[in-house]
Amino acid sequence: MPTVSFTRVLQRYLAAPYANVEGATVGDALGAVFASRSTLRGYVLDDQGALRRHVVIYVNGRPVNDRDGLSDPVGPRDGIHVFQMLSGEQ
Repeated sequence: MPTVSFTRVLQRYLAAPYANVEGATVGDALGAVFASRSTLRGYVLDDQGALRRHVVIYVNGRPVNDRDGLSDPVGPRDGIHVFQMLSGEQ
C-alpha cells in the first residue's frame, strides 16, 4: 500500500498523520486519506479537485506531473509526500 505523508507545517493546523492506503494513482491514494480525514481535502485540493497552487506532491522524490487529475500512478511501496510551498513560484 502506498504511504501518504504530510508536511509538519500542515500538521500544526490539522491532524495529518501518515497513512498507508490503497490506490493505483495519486488521486486514489489521496481519496482514501480524505475519506477518513475530510478536513485535509480542502487544504490540498481546490473545488475542482486539482492541487491548490500552494501545495506540491512528490512520489518517491519526484514531483507529480498531473496536478489537475492526479492520475500519476503509484505502486504498493511508493511514498507520496504532500508539502506546502512556503515561498516562490512552482
